[in-house]
Amino acid sequence: MEKLYAVGDIHGRFDKLLELMEKIEKDIDYDTDNLIFLGDYIDRGPQSFEVIEYLLEIKRNHPETVFLKGNHEEMLEKYISGEDRLTYLVNGGQQTLDSYMRRPREDGEPVIPPEHMRFFKALRLYYETESYIFVHAGLKNSVPLEAQTPEDMLWIRRKFIESHHDFGKQVVFGHTPLHEPLLMPNKIGIDTGAVYGNKLTCVRLPELVFYTA
Repeated sequence: MEKLYAVGDIHGRFDKLLELMEKIEKDIDYDTDNLIFLGDYIDRGPQSFEVIEYLLEIKRNHPETVFLKGNHEEMLEKYISGEDRLTYLVNGGQQTLDSYMRRPREDGEPVIPPEHMRFFKALRLYYETESYIFVHAGLKNSVPLEAQTPEDMLWIRRKFIESHHDFGKQVVFGHTPLHEPLLMPNKIGIDTGAVYGNKLTCVRLPELVFYTA
């Protein structure tokens, strides 16, 4: 039976990502299982560049890996386009820019490599399986999945966290940092605040086995 491994918000904590993946890779079978990252790979933590480099290596070796978009990746897009620079900088974006500035670069080479930009642009808003919906932040009640807005899927918090609505499938999400994973009949929350000194968490489904770093 296919197993699903979902990883919560990394936020530039490359050290925790390496520790977590070492534990996951003892169990995962990439031929039959699937690995899903829930977004917010960057910002606040010190090594966003290294995190993306590592995720790109996973993508090259295991193309079926799912990478979802987080609100911090959206803020980076708006920073780069010039649409909204301040919001990104006051939400930990400067740490990401610093990590990219530290890497060795040739004269004239862009701060963010083209391969990284392609990675950001290819991120998905949600991923659905027979039993689960994976999304960064959550969903709005009584709205079909295909009609959910990017704003809600990337930013929603309290209305979703407190909801007992039946979304048809259990929703696996990150975005809202919690001390421990949130387990409810309609949702599983796995952002456990790695960037705030707490754990980085992965849940293996359907067994509901947790890995932490």
